[in-house]
Amino acid sequence: MSFGDPNNPYSQQPPQGQPGYPQQAPQGVPPQYGYPQQPPTGVPPQQPYGAYPQTGMPGMPGAGMPPLAHWGLRFGALLLDVLITVAPMYALGLIDIAMSDDPATAEPGVFFLIGVLYTLGMSIFQLYKEGSTGQTIGKKALGISLRREADGSVLGFGMAFVRRLAHFLDSIACYIGWLWPLWDEKKQTFADKVCGTVVVKVPKN
Repeated sequence: MSFGDPNNPYSQQPPQGQPGYPQQAPQGVPPQYGYPQQPPTGVPPQQPYGAYPQTGMPGMPGAGMPPLAHWGLRFGALLLDVLITVAPMYALGLIDIAMSDDPATAEPGVFFLIGVLYTLGMSIFQLYKEGSTGQTIGKKALGISLRREADGSVLGFGMAFVRRLAHFLDSIACYIGWLWPLWDEKKQTFADKVCGTVVVKVPKN
């Protein structure tokens, strides 16, 4: 039997230019793969769970952090929180005055006491929400959040309470600390600098 016999179908060689069957890799050798596939055009890369998106925008304290909240948003949130926390106490106190025989000599009554208890309870609630979520009622309404400057995490109740006490530093020098975010690069009050915190913009819920 001749290998060049044209009548023998088993002796035919594959024409040049046509690939044969792919060869299998030897046993024990893992198959070779090409380069990892890239995500489709226009699809952003996936971020680790719980991490801030890597936007790289200016005005951020660190890579991946949301943009810093300007002074106007911070002041608006503080004003809203004060109204929610304190205004009902004074409103209930006015009821006591209106119900007294002599408003000029009226003393705090039961309505004012209820208002004091409300203010105390609301203050604790606001502090808890700010420590656990980064947002008081006012901050949530305006889309800002209190975070640790180092890693963007929330403070926790204890550190949020310490920061409230540190606001004393913002008030002792003619309240200049409250205005410091207007020109500070990181938009921090003195309390923020002591506690290592920043206030950032977040989506409104």
